[in-house]
Amino acid sequence: MSPSSVVMLPYALASVAAARRRLSSDLLASGLFSGATVDDAVLVVSELLSNALRHAHPLPSGQLRLAWTCSEGRLEVAVSDGGATTEPRAGRPTLSSLGGRGLGIVEYLAERWGVRHEGEMTTVWAILVLPQPVRNGQVRKPEIHALRG
Repeated sequence: MSPSSVVMLPYALASVAAARRRLSSDLLASGLFSGATVDDAVLVVSELLSNALRHAHPLPSGQLRLAWTCSEGRLEVAVSDGGATTEPRAGRPTLSSLGGRGLGIVEYLAERWGVRHEGEMTTVWAILVLPQPVRNGQVRKPEIHALRG
């Protein structure tokens, strides 16, 4: 796997599953990622893509853009769309709410996340910390000391 990849996806629900498969296979093939890290990254991408499909417009090409980059012990994933009338933000749904948990899930799994605007394109990104090997060959996840609340 190269340290970064960009995939253009149709503006369609089927793109979420296609993106999950592509990201998972690329990350596992790299040999740098454990199953749990891949699962976290795939879940974050699923949430970002689902939000783009639910709330935003496609890019002028009629597509969505998924990108990921690995460097310095971190994986950044980013989904770009044609923007929306509202700014992406984590909701605080009630127990009986049927939706509204996507960016809360991203907030929980990622070290940090945010939104960039470039012209009419909006990019929602998240950074996940990669596990670091320890002496006996096992992998441990670094501690994150930020309060999530």
